[in-house]
Amino acid sequence: MKAAVIDTNVLLVANGSHADVSPACRKICIERLCQHQASGVVVIDDGYRILREYLNKTRPNQPKGVGDAFLKWLLQQAGNAARVHRVPLTEVAENEFEEFPVPDLQPAFDPADRKFAAVAHAHPDKPPIWQAADSKWLNWQDSLLARGVRVDFLCPDDAARYYGNKFSGEASSLRSPGNRLTAGKRAVGDVTRRGR
Repeated sequence: MKAAVIDTNVLLVANGSHADVSPACRKICIERLCQHQASGVVVIDDGYRILREYLNKTRPNQPKGVGDAFLKWLLQQAGNAARVHRVPLTEVAENEFEEFPVPDLQPAFDPADRKFAAVAHAHPDKPPIWQAADSKWLNWQDSLLARGVRVDFLCPDDAARYYGNKFSGEASSLRSPGNRLTAGKRAVGDVTRRGR
């Protein structure tokens, strides 16, 4: 079974909680969560930081969306080592981890996102981090990949659009051959083909 670290925004997009994403983005997030629930392994931290973030942003006790239902399933599977891998993290300060793959990047990294990169890096198989459309990860993916941590953008077009809106001066460089977004699209395409 394939393992993955799943960013919270994948659950939120699947729930329809992110109004600005495309219908295609929501569809792929729903498909990937359903496929993973059927036959994948979810990687979380041993301190349940990731689960707490999921719980804070979704409603598993009153599931209304696919993300909620996925979290409910995950909570039921949390003790099943065949479906959920819990990775130990060493928190050296609030939202700072010894296992973070690129120590020099950690101060610039969104504090709430650091745990996902640390978990992926600490796992022996370095599973990919699923990212829906959080464009900040485009700035970090090359540095993470250099340390063996891959970011799979499930919605590369949405991520590019958000990136262009936030960082308009840099957006054109993302569309050139061999760049970060093109690499992200290749990774998404590879994973999508393997997952189907």
